Amino acid sequence: MSQLEKNQEAPFFRAVNQHNKPVYLADYQGEKNVVLYFYPKDDTPGCTIEANDFTGLADEFAALDTVVIGVSKDDCESHRAFIAKYGLNVQLLADTDGTLCDSYGTWQEVEKDGVKKWKIVRSTFIIDKDGKLVEAMYGVNHEGHAQAVLDIVKGLAAA
Repeated sequence: MSQLEKNQEAPFFRAVNQHNKPVYLADYQGEKNVVLYFYPKDDTPGCTIEANDFTGLADEFAALDTVVIGVSKDDCESHRAFIAKYGLNVQLLADTDGTLCDSYGTWQEVEKDGVKKWKIVRSTFIIDKDGKLVEAMYGVNHEGHAQAVLDIVKGLAAA
């Protein structure tokens, strides 16, 4: 799957959240902006920092009519434990079969120390209320990322 680009229609998605309840992109159409962020694994250092940072800014995102949703291949039980351990305030989708990762182009072959493997590349997509991609960011660094995303969303609100 090729990478997505801004200004294109966001791919439809349907996945279950940590409570095993279905979440659809269409649930937010016309109502909320969506920050959809993909991360490699629950309860790992970088992923924990990123989830905590998004949680810390949750009220500011909410004030801008924006919902933050994390996605990994972990299952619902793993997501519930991750949320409980850190008191996270984000929905986490269980993309156990990788369909969502494939449609957003985040499941990629990477090479490290000469070894190739497939993994989720940390990526974030900002989807406006009309279902258009405002930003498509691949290979992001978790440090300061949530604040940078919030700044982009603030720009949407001002537009």
